Amino acid sequence: MPNRLAHEDSPYLQQHAGNPVDWWPWCDEAFEKAIRENKPIFLSIGYSSCHWCHVMEREVFEDETIAAYLNAHFVSIKVDREERPDIDKYYQSVHQLLNQRPGGWPLSIFMTPDKKPFFAGTYIPPKRKYNMMGFLELIEVIHKKWTESPQDIVKNAEEIQRYLTPGGGPVKATKLEENLADRFLAQAADSYDARYGGFSPAPKFPHTSTIELLLDLHRLKKSDDALSMATHTLKNMAKGGLYDLVDGGFCRYSTDDRWLVPHFEKMTYDNALLIQTYLKAWHATKESFYLDIAEETIAFMQEKMMEVNLFYSASDADTEGEEGKYFVYGYDEVMEALVDNGFSKQEAAEICRALSITPEGNFEGKNIVRNESLATYPWWPRVRQILRAIRAARPYPFIDKKIITSWNAMMVKALFMAADIDDRHLKDAVDAMDALLAMMLKDDTLYHSALIRKTPTIEGFLEDYAYLCDALLAAYAATFDEIWLLKAQKLAEKAVALFYEGGKWTFSRGEFPVEADISDTSYPASAAVMCDALLTLGSLLDPEYAHIAFKTMEYYSLKIARYPIYHPTFTKAALRYLKQDTVVKSLPNRLADVKPLLDDLPNPFILLKAEMTPDYMTCNRTSCFANAKTLDALREALS
Repeated sequence: MPNRLAHEDSPYLQQHAGNPVDWWPWCDEAFEKAIRENKPIFLSIGYSSCHWCHVMEREVFEDETIAAYLNAHFVSIKVDREERPDIDKYYQSVHQLLNQRPGGWPLSIFMTPDKKPFFAGTYIPPKRKYNMMGFLELIEVIHKKWTESPQDIVKNAEEIQRYLTPGGGPVKATKLEENLADRFLAQAADSYDARYGGFSPAPKFPHTSTIELLLDLHRLKKSDDALSMATHTLKNMAKGGLYDLVDGGFCRYSTDDRWLVPHFEKMTYDNALLIQTYLKAWHATKESFYLDIAEETIAFMQEKMMEVNLFYSASDADTEGEEGKYFVYGYDEVMEALVDNGFSKQEAAEICRALSITPEGNFEGKNIVRNESLATYPWWPRVRQILRAIRAARPYPFIDKKIITSWNAMMVKALFMAADIDDRHLKDAVDAMDALLAMMLKDDTLYHSALIRKTPTIEGFLEDYAYLCDALLAAYAATFDEIWLLKAQKLAEKAVALFYEGGKWTFSRGEFPVEADISDTSYPASAAVMCDALLTLGSLLDPEYAHIAFKTMEYYSLKIARYPIYHPTFTKAALRYLKQDTVVKSLPNRLADVKPLLDDLPNPFILLKAEMTPDYMTCNRTSCFANAKTLDALREALS
């Protein structure tokens, strides 16, 4: 019989509606029950496309013995982290505090009836293994302690709570100077994998903001090392595995150093940010490789992950309970399909070698398609269609059709960036922006998420304001239509009113207030993205916005200065502020002629502003310093 989650909209919660665990959604009734019956709370946080969430469901939450014990002695609550990132961020900080390492998903939290956490873990096996206590053993220990000496647990939980209570902010501000760029480059080089690219050992994540800042520093400092670290990483990520050569699109992360074996979930935020990064690499190098990857990823998102111009949140890693089943190939099935489609056996064998398809396989006896050499093969378009046809006979992974404002905004920005290179993307970008605003911005209230074609009810968080503001500014940069600039301004002012005070940003307010993230993790920190948007508004409209950005960077300056590698988006914002944006003003049609010049200039912080002046007026934050009548004269002034 289904549990209470059957009445929830979230696809992730729906996945657990048939569990024997007596799940509650996050609601007052659940906490009232815990207090009334004096039972500890088990909180489980995950998302629909998470591989280890599925594993824990199969092994733990479908286990009748474990479920019966949980139901008798705990109140169990399920949360979709995509639906409620505020709750997730808070309890991820609990995990970090208790375990002195980052958490992840599934996140497993045990709390007192009044919501004070005392234990945090991620995946927990049903029985003791991997040097981990089994889940049943753990809940038996917790129940015994709660029954026999609850005061010990309460005391521990209250001590943890004191550590979690936000303080007054950093002890002192530190001056951010241009040597921040050198410190970032040194820290990036220290963590860089010179063989395979990337900036951490396995598991390896794309770290798009790190790569983008390296591309900026290549221009600012003429750093060949910065360019090499960025492009070597991007090429290795695209060889196949993390990047799906057959359908297009990137998986969330790689489990190995080579970017070969991912968990196969595909997230909208990863793909949107990677499109932006590969487009930026094309601007830096003019190598068609980077543009091709961006275009293929856009095509994947529009083909598989889009409906009525809105983008779904994620597709699953597993198919029919098996990880990667949709994505991988048997050697014999590929050989047979190639021969059936007109290739000789010798040609088929050579193709398999080129694509790393072998009898023994490179993933659990099967094959992930990979082009190790990144060579351009004349037969690839035809072979790709054959490999797609093999997949077409398989069930496609589950797609979470939740629409998330911040993630859609990332895709909208990617489309506007693509439209700046090829205007065939412009209509798609405008249509996507219009659809997002129509669904999520109602009566001046921005909302966070909802299933497609449903009315949103969860109000927006800082990340929604920040990324939508960023996308609106990208729309203005691509079109010079002032409506987008004014919408960005209005949204930024609302964000400042809701989430900002004295340099400090909060991620959410109301029911579950949490501080804004400032380090770039799964995607760039919302406070940093907001800061960058305010710098743009400060240059284009009113210097007061840049002042708010400055106060923000001052507030967080100690952490940014010490570890710029963890804060690349804030580091970029600080360098922007120090260098000052250069703004070129002219008629829209004349500004369109300026865009091709920008890639060749040493300053990555040049903005274009449409104004009714026939010449090119060039300004910084405080004054205008050049007036050029021709493109050549403008190039000389900007250089």
